Amino acid sequence: MLRAWGEGRFEAHSAGMEATAVRPEAIAVMDELGIDIRDQASKTVEGYIGQSWEALIPVCEEACEACPWIPGARRVERWMFDDPSAATGDQAARLAEFRRVRDEIAVAVHDFIARG
Repeated sequence: MLRAWGEGRFEAHSAGMEATAVRPEAIAVMDELGIDIRDQASKTVEGYIGQSWEALIPVCEEACEACPWIPGARRVERWMFDDPSAATGDQAARLAEFRRVRDEIAVAVHDFIARG
């Protein structure tokens, strides 16, 4: 979202504590916004440690606890969202959860962009 909506003002990277597959539900709900994440790959934070970052933004409670700081990050913003990959039920229910979390993240991303 930051890449798509930031008009080239931001360089955004995503990583987690474990590398996993990019969920098809995530691909589907981002497609609904016109953002194609099919070529994205899951990465771990180890590859980013020591690099200079303006901001580190963990987006779930587990990430905030496991990665409170990365050397090289100038500031940390903690955005707490439910992990949509924990959603249960049929595909419609899982997609609804991914959409809900996507929309919450979108609000935070727009706010981040507005603050520059």
